[in-house]
Amino acid sequence: MSEAPLACFEAEDLGHGEHRVLSAVTLSLLPGQRVALLGASGVGKSTLLAALRQRLGALGAWCPQHHGLVPQLAVYHNVYMGRLEHHSALANLWNLARPLKGPWNDVAGLCDELGLTGLMRRPVGRLSGGQRQRVAIARAFYQQREVFLGDEPVASVDPHQALALLERIDTRHAGSVIALHQRELALSHCDRVWGLADGRVVIDAPSHELSLADLDALYPSAEGRSRSLPPSDGPVSADADGVTRPLEATLPCSRGRQ
Repeated sequence: MSEAPLACFEAEDLGHGEHRVLSAVTLSLLPGQRVALLGASGVGKSTLLAALRQRLGALGAWCPQHHGLVPQLAVYHNVYMGRLEHHSALANLWNLARPLKGPWNDVAGLCDELGLTGLMRRPVGRLSGGQRQRVAIARAFYQQREVFLGDEPVASVDPHQALALLERIDTRHAGSVIALHQRELALSHCDRVWGLADGRVVIDAPSHELSLADLDALYPSAEGRSRSLPPSDGPVSADADGVTRPLEATLPCSRGRQ
């Protein structure tokens, strides 16, 4: 018997106000899944993640694309903000001047784990891009929630560091949905891929059924169109039991189809 999804979309249009970004989205996120979200810049990855974050509520730990950090505050205070709601307003105010012992020790452990040792008191504005990215990941870890939602959380580090960070994410979260540009990591590290192109979901399939060529089709050619994506066919999806079914666009290769 299949597990109930943590979040699902049934032929829904997603966007901002009256502006539609994605059309007829049909997706389900199951417990324990590690999903890579792929597609060209501006295709709607952030929109889908925002909608998913809303569906998950307190289950989702959020790591935004542009980090969402306060440059003037120290690394410690930025990570601590991940759990502001767990403390009283008075405790949070006191913590600005004199860090609380328990949270300080917890955040120090996360910083050590993520290669930020010795930087707890440094303002985030004085860090490198890769360091700021790790601070944002530490804040998501500090939220202690089931599903990690990341909007390009490893974009500012090299492939080796990116893999190490994804492995850290796995150890601390039961599941994840992570927007990536590194196609190799999507296939080697994640167990499912959601691919977006031309305002729709065109891939929803297990990663072992896909190749780099399949993922290449998500990105525009020099002429500005996504490569090899027929405009009127629909994606192929596979359920938890491995049964594939056609959706609204066709995967641009035979693998993943019935």
